[in-house]
Amino acid sequence: MDFEKIKLEMDDGVALLTLNDPDVLNAVSMQMIGELNKAIDLVEDPESGARALVVTGTGRGFSAGANLADGSGGETRADRMSRDAGEVLEKFYHPFLLKLRDLRMPFLSAVNGVAAGVGMSFAVSADIVVADRTAYFLQAFTRIGLVPDGGSTYLLPRLVGWRRAFELSLLAEKLPAETALEWGLINRVVDEGTALEETMKLAHKLGNGPTEAYRMARALFWRTWESTYEEQLHAERITQRDAGRTEDCIEGVMAFLEKRPANFKGK
Repeated sequence: MDFEKIKLEMDDGVALLTLNDPDVLNAVSMQMIGELNKAIDLVEDPESGARALVVTGTGRGFSAGANLADGSGGETRADRMSRDAGEVLEKFYHPFLLKLRDLRMPFLSAVNGVAAGVGMSFAVSADIVVADRTAYFLQAFTRIGLVPDGGSTYLLPRLVGWRRAFELSLLAEKLPAETALEWGLINRVVDEGTALEETMKLAHKLGNGPTEAYRMARALFWRTWESTYEEQLHAERITQRDAGRTEDCIEGVMAFLEKRPANFKGK
């Protein structure tokens, strides 16, 4: 499938999804979010062969957030006042974010330059976030009189704590990559210009791993924020039963017993 605002490439089991509108720092337009939804469906198709997903941005930044100029030609103040900004989220952004949450494979993001607004939400929703030293994160919403979205009011308190989540969201100040690492918002900071290269290394490692176990682990971790301890123990018990019956589990145990590297097939 041909896209205009994104790129989707396959690299030996790793799906590389690139936000590709560098003239606006990959700000997310209606066309882009539509293409992103279609791209995730392609990645999730078993025929794609994908066993890991990397999301990144082309040019000088990951994403500057929503494209505020998108479709604004001739729009009046009254038009703006009557618009339901939440409807766009519900119809287009939320399906994409839920698809990312429910992926059957590990999801990584490679961040350089700006990750602002909903672009920040996309980046930090990944399982593993790698940023280069030029990267910064910005909850820009209150700068234009909006509230945080893209799941950030859910993720940020859990990732960086209540106080820091408020600080990021109300003050809308840039958070440099090194501080983001210190706060636990991201996993790794790498040299300038190497975020994608280093992320792809991790993605290929994961892409050669037990994909079904990764899928089940992702589901368990997402569930834990709504579960009691007892409920989570039960979920682990049920999921471990299913994991123990996969081909990769059998291969992993046999490889351990035979003292050889496991040859996981993602099944």
